[in-house]
Amino acid sequence: MTVIVTGASRGIGLSIAESFARRGDRVFATYKNTTHTLPALSESLQKDGFSLTPVFCDVTSEASIKELFEVAGGCDILINNAGIADFNLLSDITEKLWDKIFDTNLKSAFLASREASRYMIAKKWGRIINISSVWGVVGASCEAHYSASKAGLIGFTRALAKELGPSGITVNCIAPGVIETDMNEHLSPADMAALCEETPLGRIGKPSDISHAALFLAEADFITGETLSVGGGFGM
Repeated sequence: MTVIVTGASRGIGLSIAESFARRGDRVFATYKNTTHTLPALSESLQKDGFSLTPVFCDVTSEASIKELFEVAGGCDILINNAGIADFNLLSDITEKLWDKIFDTNLKSAFLASREASRYMIAKKWGRIINISSVWGVVGASCEAHYSASKAGLIGFTRALAKELGPSGITVNCIAPGVIETDMNEHLSPADMAALCEETPLGRIGKPSDISHAALFLAEADFITGETLSVGGGFGM
C-alpha cells in the first residue's frame, strides 16, 4: 500500500513512517526543514529492502500538497501528523501566530485529506489517521491556540468519518499524551518528572507508542470517527 506521513522528519512522524515502511508499505514521508534523520532512515531501510521516500512539502500550501500526491502516485493510508506547538498567554498570541498554528495543525489535514479522498473514494477503501493531542481533549493553560487547533482536528475527524464512511474509508484520530519528542524539550527535568507522576502508568510516552496505535487503526475495519488516547492515562 501507499502511505503518506506528514511531518515525518523527527519524533512521532519519523517513528510512524518507519513502522509502516517495515510493514512493507511504500511510504512517502514529508519534511519542510532540512533534516538528516529522514534521509539516513530512508537509506537504512532501503538496504533492508523497505521503501521510504523523503519528500519536501509545505503542508500549508495547496500546490505543495498536490505535488506530494503526484509524486506518491496516490494514497491508501494518510497520516496527518504535521504540527507545531507554542506556549503563550492569550494576551500575547498574535493573529499571525494564531494563523500559523491553525494552518500547520488543522489546515494541513484538510488539504491532505481532501486530496487523499479523491484516490480513496475511487478505490472504495482508505485510511485517514489524524494526530491530535491530549490538549485537544482537555485543553492546556497558555496553549489556547494549540489546544483549539488540536480540538478542531478531532471535530474534523468525526465529521469526515461520517462523510467518507459510505465509501469504505475510515477516519480516526490519535490523541498522544506527553511523549518524548523535541516538542517537549523546553520542559525542565522537574516538569517532566511531575508529568510522569501525573501519568497512571508512571512513565512518559515514546514515539513508538503512537506508531503502534497508528498501525492498529490502519488494520481496523470497523472503527471510525474515534479519538484514541495514547498517553498512559494522562489527562483522564
